[in-house]
Amino acid sequence: MDDNAADAAATTGGDDLVLAPQLRDRRRAAGLTLEAAAHRAGLSAAHLSRLESGLRQPSLPVLLGLARMYGTTVSDLLGETTAEPDPIVRGAGMAAVPAGGWTYWRAGGTGRAMQALRVHVPARSQRALVRVHPGEEWLHVTAGELVLSLGERTHTLAPGDSAHFDSLVPHRLAAGGPGGVDLLFVHALIQSETSALCVVPRETTDTRGVRP
Repeated sequence: MDDNAADAAATTGGDDLVLAPQLRDRRRAAGLTLEAAAHRAGLSAAHLSRLESGLRQPSLPVLLGLARMYGTTVSDLLGETTAEPDPIVRGAGMAAVPAGGWTYWRAGGTGRAMQALRVHVPARSQRALVRVHPGEEWLHVTAGELVLSLGERTHTLAPGDSAHFDSLVPHRLAAGGPGGVDLLFVHALIQSETSALCVVPRETTDTRGVRP
């Protein structure tokens, strides 16, 4: 995957440097040089350096890859850790974290095999980015319209629609309207025995949501 295509090219201000210290500290704690970590993550050393300095914001697939490599979770890389596990996540206490043009809120516990996030995808953000990575993904649209490409098929999901799929299937997410789309997003690294591509339409007879 091309580094420039995978991440937003915007330069961030001081208030947006949420991920950079976490990425740098995790790499150093793992005893990896910048070059070694970049090689394992499939990035260039220069690109990883920009992520660690806050000059670029990683996209979700890059965050997932770095979290797996460092033995942690996306939530921890976002800097949202707790002293001890708590099964309750209060929405009012979750800070919005911008990354790769999208905005994320933690929606699950830290240090878990399953990672849950609330996500806002603005219009025209990362429309050309195709993702392929290990695990399973579950998406649920809460507001707006999602255009989800899975393999060679494209689906339009409205509020209340969900998708559950093997994330090794090439997939692309984009907002279908000018107001963007809000999602609940769950990623699990370990795939179930019955992993399969599955999209749930609004109605069994509704063909509007599938594009040839």
